[in-house]
Amino acid sequence: MNSIYSFCFVLIAASAVSLPTCAKTPLTEIVVTAELLESSALELPNSVSVIDAGEIEQRSARHLEDLLNLAPNVNFSSGASRGRFIQIRGIGERSEFQEPIINSVGLLVDGIDLTGVATAASTLDVQQVEILRGPQGTLYGANALAGLINVVSNKPSAEPLVKLNTAIEDFGGFELGGVVSGPLSDTTGYRLAVKHYESDGFTENIFLNRDDTNSIDETTARLRISSEISDSLSADFTLFGAHIDNGYDAFSLDNTRQTYSDRPGVDQQETLAAAVALNYQISDSLLLNANLSRADSELNYSFDEDWSHLGICENTVCDSDLFGFDWFYSSFDNYQRNNDNTSLDLRLQNEVSESLAWAAGVYFRDQNIDLARQYTFADSDFASQLETTNAAVYGQVDVQLNDRWSVSTGLRLEQRDLKYADNSGANADPDESLWGGRFALQYRAESGAFYYGLVSRGYKAGGFNLDESISAAEREFDTETMLNYELGAKQSLLDDRLQLQVALFFQDRDDIQSKQSIVRSIATGEIGGQCPCSFTDFTDNATSGSNRGLEVELEFQATDRLNLTAVLGLLDTEFDEFLSFDHVNADRDNGVPFDLQGREQAHAPGYQWVLGAAWQLAPRWLLSGSIEAKDDFFFSERHEERSDAYELLNLEVSYLAENWRVSVYGKNLTDELVKTRGFGSFGNDPRKFYETEPYNQFAAPRVVGVKGEFEF
Repeated sequence: MNSIYSFCFVLIAASAVSLPTCAKTPLTEIVVTAELLESSALELPNSVSVIDAGEIEQRSARHLEDLLNLAPNVNFSSGASRGRFIQIRGIGERSEFQEPIINSVGLLVDGIDLTGVATAASTLDVQQVEILRGPQGTLYGANALAGLINVVSNKPSAEPLVKLNTAIEDFGGFELGGVVSGPLSDTTGYRLAVKHYESDGFTENIFLNRDDTNSIDETTARLRISSEISDSLSADFTLFGAHIDNGYDAFSLDNTRQTYSDRPGVDQQETLAAAVALNYQISDSLLLNANLSRADSELNYSFDEDWSHLGICENTVCDSDLFGFDWFYSSFDNYQRNNDNTSLDLRLQNEVSESLAWAAGVYFRDQNIDLARQYTFADSDFASQLETTNAAVYGQVDVQLNDRWSVSTGLRLEQRDLKYADNSGANADPDESLWGGRFALQYRAESGAFYYGLVSRGYKAGGFNLDESISAAEREFDTETMLNYELGAKQSLLDDRLQLQVALFFQDRDDIQSKQSIVRSIATGEIGGQCPCSFTDFTDNATSGSNRGLEVELEFQATDRLNLTAVLGLLDTEFDEFLSFDHVNADRDNGVPFDLQGREQAHAPGYQWVLGAAWQLAPRWLLSGSIEAKDDFFFSERHEERSDAYELLNLEVSYLAENWRVSVYGKNLTDELVKTRGFGSFGNDPRKFYETEPYNQFAAPRVVGVKGEFEF
């Protein structure tokens, strides 16, 4: 816990040094748009982080994964070219293969539902990223048990605008982007943004003599058109596209960034999406919102399962000449998904008076996922079709009881219907009624401090497992529910130069859905046999568990030239009564499972903290940077492999002219080795006779670059 003490010491010291200097520059009020009724972040009875365009620029962030460490108790998992599997307060998925998954963290980009396809979540022309922690059972429903991420892009500008930006960095990194915006008429404006980023990646393939097998090649584009059709009717149209052609060659038999794959995989995505938002002012107090969106995504994810090549054993202890035959294995796994998602949200908002406001709406979502899998050891290609429809009614009422006290209450009723079929003969047609909601009691002190107590309920729909080797009793798994209890305080101090948010939470989880695996020997097909192995994922329910913690966010405009930020997240998680056969310490042969009672949940670091500063050294010079830290954590419920705790240093120096800006930046300047994904329940190295050992995927090493932005 030394890192926490260091955090506190540095924070106190930085504040003490800065306090004597007077400043008159207040911090800007931030409005959270994801809520049913838009609210200032400092008047919202919910733990929320808002990352604005300035922070995105200072981090040279190109993807959502580059921003997640800025929010307390938010983590992510790789196992792909990007960290597209997100956890909030220790809750969230960590991978996706053949089995259908149900997401715990929702993702919206300009009202477009990109949940489950977050590789497309670039930082293209983004105004702000809102991260709402805790169940959003009223706001979003079935895919927001842990929380919701809402990405909001910039609106069309009132005046003509042209911006160009470019960057070059280590490992062949190159970025080129631009924005063109302005009015089309007195009532209509447009904004077109395009960005391309590419990098060779951080892996060297020894066998192929290549340094680009884990490359990044991403192009995203967005067109927004906003129009004031009349005094009472406005419309906002968004067209979004993403072309992603990333490589995937991340795991090494030696646990380094040097791989031996003879057939590196890919992580590709093609997304075309559109959204239309209409706002109709029926009367002075009554507003109708209509939001229709559609996103079509084609995903191709593959990997060399053996992480090696046919000559890996030559002149080693596993050389075929010593055995008279090739006993090692070679395989490739490929998943192609078509994910089509259509959603419609109709909402009425009414500010009846200064003391009463309400919102009510209906929601419909239709999602179709077609999967085709080609696997070396499968008798034939696998194909499945999954159709899910969600229909919901919801509402929220905010009541101002008096000058100090107010209440906010919301409820969502949702019907989820699912149809599944595959070419192995499996079929499922479950339906389920779900409900979530929240009740918040709020108090506004005379000093301006905002206090709240929140009770909210979230849910994650149940489902089914496909593999016939799973017993009939375990073929289906139950809905997970969660009660979230939260106490919070928010305040703006020192003439609005200091903003502080604190939240203390306890989450009571019931029927926790946990991903497990059936391990089969490739040679014999027996469950629990000797490796080399194949894995079949399935989901089981733990009886219950709890997640509790603290979240603190602080921003301080210390002087007109110095801005300080601090973030702290503390998290304590555990399972109750969870017996798992998918664990290195389980005695599968004798039917004795491993007891996970009291064990920490996966991807739930005990602490996270960030210290950031932006200092205007001179009228045109800006120095910004951050130190961020994260505790170690379990990678999975399946094994005991953990990440390592780390601290990262990022710095940027910028020269700002009237119409242009040039910056030199460095990420992870101390070159820390950060693990983002890990396995510890199997062996994959024939040179060690497939002895069980840990394997890890690593985040980026030290990267230094230069970038420029030009505005006309």
